[in-house]
Amino acid sequence: MNTKDLIRLGVPPGEPTRRGMEFIARYILKGRDRAKLAGEVEAVVRNPATFTKDELRGEFAQSLLRCERTIREAPAAWRQWGEGLEPEAVNQMARACQLPVAVAGALMPDAHVGYGLPIGGVLATDNAVIPYAVGVDIACRMKLTVLDLPVRELDRHREQLTKAIEAETRFGVGATFKERREHEVLGADWSVSPVTKQNRDRAWAQLGTSGSGNHFVEFGTFTNEQPVEGLPAGEYVALLSHSGSRGTGASVCDYYSKLAMAQHPDLAKEHKHLAWLSLDSEAGREYWAAMELMGRYAAANHSLIHRHIALHLRLNVLLDVENHHNFAWKERHLIGGVERDVVVHRKGATPAGVGVLGVIPGSMATPGYLVRGKGEPASLKSASHGAGRVMSRTRALETFAWEKVNRLLKERGVRLISAGLDEVPGVYKDIHQVMAAQADLVEVLGRFDPKLVKMAPHGERPED
Repeated sequence: MNTKDLIRLGVPPGEPTRRGMEFIARYILKGRDRAKLAGEVEAVVRNPATFTKDELRGEFAQSLLRCERTIREAPAAWRQWGEGLEPEAVNQMARACQLPVAVAGALMPDAHVGYGLPIGGVLATDNAVIPYAVGVDIACRMKLTVLDLPVRELDRHREQLTKAIEAETRFGVGATFKERREHEVLGADWSVSPVTKQNRDRAWAQLGTSGSGNHFVEFGTFTNEQPVEGLPAGEYVALLSHSGSRGTGASVCDYYSKLAMAQHPDLAKEHKHLAWLSLDSEAGREYWAAMELMGRYAAANHSLIHRHIALHLRLNVLLDVENHHNFAWKERHLIGGVERDVVVHRKGATPAGVGVLGVIPGSMATPGYLVRGKGEPASLKSASHGAGRVMSRTRALETFAWEKVNRLLKERGVRLISAGLDEVPGVYKDIHQVMAAQADLVEVLGRFDPKLVKMAPHGERPED
């Protein structure tokens, strides 16, 4: 008997299945009748309170009782896109759908393990918001602008383009501008939460910066075979950026996730990072307002990066597309055949409603895509947010060497300004396979091929 058998018998994944396997091991060691094992498990599942003081079954029974206080009788329905996903990412999605506030879920083909909800996880809830299902880097997003620079000038003016990136944004943990940037987001109400009020000056200092980890600013070629939003078919130079709400967003997540955990002390260890806040509560309304503000702030960061780089190079913008992929939205969806209002968390997932444009990047040496959503109900109108990692940062540093990576980048025609070894192409899934796995979720409108890439230098700690 294995964990799949336990789940089939009604044992929830996580601590209960672990305790169940321990019970099975002890049962067998004691020489008990294996033919009766399934019945023994079913008996504990049916009435765990009866067995809490039983020497053999007690820990198993207690884990079931702890879980009973925080999970649904039957998990919310969810669907997975893509094959060969990390088993723990799949388990995280399954556990999220056990929450009493869960309504429906979806797992994207770029999924990998995160805190609470996996990266690539989409979760609809009933009148509740889960800080860790939005993510640490609230409102992390993509922005693509197509510029009126002839493609032939991309190679000729690499030094100028490099200088423009380095002059008009900053990378690294705590990166700031000495001469602060200005944006209308500074005039918003930053007193909506004690965290945003306390961090307004910090946010201003970091306005227009790009952060660390997998955040980037890069030039490349954009190719569209059909007109897009008034842009004729052709090949263009484009600027692509990926970053979020910087240190202030992380502080908002930290404060309200701890508050949510304190409100749900009975959550089992496996569900701890899925603690929620009711939107009828003061804390829930505060978090929502702070999250919305972080959305505006993250958009302002991208706006300033693109605006200042275009001004630096005296270029005009021909096409402008952007989207969040760490956020929660109040939306109306068809759930179990009934339309209802829900809160949709997309943690590392791109909105893909009918006709909605989005950007899905690959890696520093593989293409990204401009897409248009198809509005698939089963995915909660969502798609992947990128290629998705296949290994940890620690393993990447143990696996790759710059000599081989640089040869690959040269073959692909990519010049790397700076990056960490933990962000090289080999740490990501095959973006072509990811896109193929979600052909029913999005339509590809254009392709971006990176040519000049700037990320945080090696050694910078990731923020997301």
